[in-house]
Amino acid sequence: MKPTRAGTTENISVSMPAELISELRSRTGRRGLSGYITEAVRHQLAMDGLADIVASHEEAHGALTEQEVEDARRELFGEESARTSGMDAA
Repeated sequence: MKPTRAGTTENISVSMPAELISELRSRTGRRGLSGYITEAVRHQLAMDGLADIVASHEEAHGALTEQEVEDARRELFGEESARTSGMDAA
């Protein structure tokens, strides 16, 4: 196992469609593949955690309003993102 900023690493084997692996390698090169996948998994875990928070909130307080969603977007991504997101919904 190699040390990383988050501790040690472990080799695993995952199966993916060949065309997906080919596209990943064309974007990252062979050496960047692990880092790219690691960041993608970190991102997905964060999104899963956010979905858990939203589900828990909605269970306790009902569905989020459009204003609450807009406020959360602004808090997370800034004013411009909230404005752009609002245009997509129209």
